[in-house]
Amino acid sequence: MIFNTQYPLVQAPMAGVQTSALCIAVSNAGGLGSLPCAMLTASQLRTELLAIREGTHKPYNVNFFAHTPPEIDAARNLKWKHALTPYYSELGLNIDEFPSGQGRTPFNDESAELLEEFKPPYVSFHFGLPKPELLKRVKAMGAQVISSATTVDEALWLQARGCDFIIAQGLEAGGHRGHFLNHDLNLQMGTFALLPQIVKSVDVPVIAAGGIADSKGVTAAMALGASAVQVGTAYLLAPECSTSAIHRKALQSEAARHTALTNLFSGRPARGIVNRVMRELGALSEFPPEFPLATPGIAPLRAKAESMGSGDFSPLWAGQNASACKNASAATITHELAQGFLGLGATG
Repeated sequence: MIFNTQYPLVQAPMAGVQTSALCIAVSNAGGLGSLPCAMLTASQLRTELLAIREGTHKPYNVNFFAHTPPEIDAARNLKWKHALTPYYSELGLNIDEFPSGQGRTPFNDESAELLEEFKPPYVSFHFGLPKPELLKRVKAMGAQVISSATTVDEALWLQARGCDFIIAQGLEAGGHRGHFLNHDLNLQMGTFALLPQIVKSVDVPVIAAGGIADSKGVTAAMALGASAVQVGTAYLLAPECSTSAIHRKALQSEAARHTALTNLFSGRPARGIVNRVMRELGALSEFPPEFPLATPGIAPLRAKAESMGSGDFSPLWAGQNASACKNASAATITHELAQGFLGLGATG
């Protein structure tokens, strides 16, 4: 069985809305639970890995970003500051305290050193792969490597560099797009168009992701040649998820019918439920600086608005099939999704 799990099902790592609790629950239910690590400090990562070690003896995956941190561009940051100034004023925030910084840290030596201690069986990356010397360290600890491709070219690039599994991330997927070779969104395609093309082009197992939120979607993905599926949005209402009350409310409202790609929250296209700031500044805007430099500037607006019960400035990440979200345990959701594997010889 792929991943040495009961089901060929990967829980998508979802930074900001989950901790080790969801990872543990999914792994114990027969899937491959995942821990998002891009927003964790070394101390936080250690705490989460210890929790996983204590909570499950089943396989699990840890996920990191593999972007190259950009230099802070003062002119771009000033443009971003000017765009957000009216909102700072409206919410009573001091624009002179406008923060800047990286917001997210890519996989580095410190991360590798921690993983060498815990030896997770699977390590996944978003936005390509880390530097060759870091990837070599991951392989040396016995981990198998997973990464996302949004085009056939990216899949071939990943395979050539030793990736053991490739995620075919369709345009329907919630959260950040994983593209890294070309930032032209016109090259992005839906899951069921992308998946068979990648399957045909590579020799490693392909994991389908994007818009798969129920057992029928699982069956369809497997029929198109996937070796496994990755699901994220369907878990967002699970009690094991740390999704905020504001985010949960949006997921259960009519607003969840309308998701869009936006760069307003990080500087890079990511799919979420359309809210006020996306409508007013434009979902894909010229104002934010390069990823991940946009995050610090909008963070105070998010915090203040959320303290008032508003998600107007929050990244309400969700895929296009958010209507399939349900209030159920992670184990229940996992077992319901797994019904899509029955009759395919993909469980056991």
